[in-house]
This record gives sequence, C-alpha cells and structure tokens, in this order.
Amino acid sequence: MKPFRFGIVAGHSPDLTSWTAQAERVEELGFDTLLVTDPVGTADPFVLLGAAAAVTIDLTIGTFVLADPFRDAEALGWQAQTLHRQTRGRFELGLGVGRPGADAHAKQLGREFPAPGERITRMAATITHLKREPDRPRLVLAGGGPKMLALAAQEADTITFSWPPRTTEAAAESIVDRFRELAGPRLPEIELGLNLMAVGSEPSPVIARFAKVDVPELVAGGAVTVLPEEPGAAAETLLRWRERWGISYVTINSGYAEPFAAIAGAVRKAGG
Repeated sequence: MKPFRFGIVAGHSPDLTSWTAQAERVEELGFDTLLVTDPVGTADPFVLLGAAAAVTIDLTIGTFVLADPFRDAEALGWQAQTLHRQTRGRFELGLGVGRPGADAHAKQLGREFPAPGERITRMAATITHLKREPDRPRLVLAGGGPKMLALAAQEADTITFSWPPRTTEAAAESIVDRFRELAGPRLPEIELGLNLMAVGSEPSPVIARFAKVDVPELVAGGAVTVLPEEPGAAAETLLRWRERWGISYVTINSGYAEPFAAIAGAVRKAGG
C-alpha cells in the first residue's frame, strides 16, 4: 500500500500577502500539497503557485486541475517545466477537461471549448507532448467517466476520482473497481486519490450553492465526499478505504484545513 498524502485546495486570496500567508499556514499544518484551481478566482494559477513555492520549503504545489482548453500544449509545457525545475520537483501537474462553466472563461481567453469527447482527445495529445520531457512533473488526472478513467489508467501518475457529491461507498467502489481493471499491470504505479467536500455535518452555504445539496443531507445519505469530524473515526474511514480501494491521496478545500489537519495527524499516528 502507498503511504498517505494529504492536500489542501487553496481558497481565493485578494493579494499576494494573504496568498503567501495561506501557503505558509498549509505547510505549517503539516500538509503534503497545496493545490490551486484554474483560474483561482480570476487569477492565473501559475503566477500564484510560483509565489507559494517561494515562501515554502518542502510543500508540494500543484494544479487541481488545469483546464486543458485554456492553453496550447507548448505554452503549458513551458510553464509546467519552469515550475518543475525551479522548485526542484515540488510541482505536480493536475490536468482536466474543464469544470462546468469553464466555457465562459475559455471564451474570454479567445479559446475554443469543444464537446467533451473532443476535449478528452485534445488532452490526450497534450499529455503526449508533455511526456516528451524525460524529467517532468508528476501528472495528476481527475476523472470519473469511462473515457477519463481509461485515459488516466493509461497515462496518469495519480488519479483523483471526481464523483458526484452524493456518491455512496457502493457507487464509489464500482468506479474504483472499473479503474483498477482498466489500469491492469500499471495499477501498482498509480497513486489513487479523492477530493472531499467537507468534514463534519455542519451546513455550508458555499457547498450547498455549488453542489446543490448541503452537508447534512450528504452525511445522512452516506456520501463518501464527507468525513466524520472526530479525527479517530475519520482516520478509521480513510484507513479502511485505503485497504479496500487503494486510495491514499486525500484533498479538501481550505475551509476545512484545521479539522482535516487533525484527521491527517490521526491517520499518521495509526500507521498511515
């Protein structure tokens, strides 16, 4: 089994002072990675990742995840290799086809935003370009649908399963099993991960607005996207998922950094 890694998907900061303070705090809390969305509010993720790298020592920085349609492969490769080299390997490249609503940002950038199937085909070509570099960043792919699972099984160093908020353990197991079968002999090489929505059962207006369902309802439905607030119980859940599914890389948004740090500590104390 792979050792656990824990990461925070950063929140928006109004300026570099608060942004770098957030990066320093994430490292201080003992997390392995600080991840950024694309865009971060309205900001370019590569600019902010460079600033985060400058004020941290061991923290891995990464994208969660870049929308492939926003950039051509050559420009992306240049940016990714720069961060990879300048951080001495502390950068991991998360890549996806664009979350809902990304078409509007693509239009602002003057970029095309084709149908999902075409975006996946285009991203496969981007990955081929990126992998021409023998020394490259770790490649993280996010996916849950058949085509993305197949691409990740073939190309990813890490897969982060992107399943709907209400996904139950039974549904999650079906997706993980499908991926494990697709990966075949590559499976031992691939790190399996998931992104949580919440810790505990308190309502969250932000999550309710984004996911169209609030945290208490997710808890009541047994969703795998929420962990118990009690660190010991949450640690037992994560250890069970690693034993059962092989999932060892777990991330959550910055609003839950403090309770999630306690959970990460409990997992490590238990041998994770």
